[in-house]
Amino acid sequence: MPVRDRDHLLRLLGIELPIIQAPMAGAATPEMVIAVSEAGGLGSLPGALYTPPELRAALDRVRAGTRRSFNLNFFCHVPPPEDPARQAAWRERLRPYYAQAGLDPDRPAPPSGRTPFDEAACAIVEEVRPRVVSFHFGLPEDGLLRRVKATGAVVLGCATNVAEARWLVERGVDAVIAMGAEAGGHRGAFLDLDISRQIGTFALVPQVADAVPVPVIAAGGIADRRGVEAAFVLGASAAQVGTAFLLTPEAKIPAVHRAALQEPDRPTALTNLLTGRPARSIVNRLMAELGPLSDDAPAFPTAGTALGPIRAAAEAAGRDDFTNLWAGQAFPLASPLSAADLTRRLAGVEG
Repeated sequence: MPVRDRDHLLRLLGIELPIIQAPMAGAATPEMVIAVSEAGGLGSLPGALYTPPELRAALDRVRAGTRRSFNLNFFCHVPPPEDPARQAAWRERLRPYYAQAGLDPDRPAPPSGRTPFDEAACAIVEEVRPRVVSFHFGLPEDGLLRRVKATGAVVLGCATNVAEARWLVERGVDAVIAMGAEAGGHRGAFLDLDISRQIGTFALVPQVADAVPVPVIAAGGIADRRGVEAAFVLGASAAQVGTAFLLTPEAKIPAVHRAALQEPDRPTALTNLLTGRPARSIVNRLMAELGPLSDDAPAFPTAGTALGPIRAAAEAAGRDDFTNLWAGQAFPLASPLSAADLTRRLAGVEG
């Protein structure tokens, strides 16, 4: 990839280093965003788990800590209709775990979910006017997308195959995040959800680079400088890294998750048990005993509601039996550094 193409993307995003911190909902914090952006990369604030007032407060913290570019990320999934029968069946499947924890499976639990991009979120984008806005699981409807672009924001979209990349470019994204099957957590698939057809990062990146006229950002399975350099060779203009940032002090994850990330012999697998949509996690007890994929799990993002009480009980006892241990396949390569030092190391400018 010519260096001028990389320089074009850096200018577009308003950053100095070709490193983007992945917008990991629930784990990325304003402090992480500030540290990455101040180091010269692109920090990313995930909007999916915030209410509008919470998002404004988080953005106030980011703006107080950095004047540099940052990315504001949103999900674009369609919330599923209510399905009481399926929810009840899922709770019944989990009943033995409730019994072991001494909990009542019929007691209501706070709903778990992720908020898709909507009118309220769009109003915040228009108010805050971040330099970069990115979307996961496709793009918002045309009217909302036009309003985002009218703010002058650079728009990034996530693709897991060439068809998705072309679809995003046809709708005006400024760069494509090519996310391979190695990635931790939820990949951005939206046209093809069949996990048997998912493509690895280092097969995907050159195909996308050849197929679209906009810059390509590689994501998935990149946890050290070697992965970044490989992505450049294959046509990426920048690398988006998630899992490696989970070991930074700025990450907000349970202690059991941080401990699991330091057990390199543990496997990862794609599972729908934890949220209702396939996402890559370090294998926990639930995944091992029920199998990582099950038709019993309710639709995304509601499967986690019934898991909440038993997850909390297990974590209080120091166990990760039901915790979302999001991690990419390269997690054993991660090192416990500060977010700023990790950004510089990934970019090859340590010191």
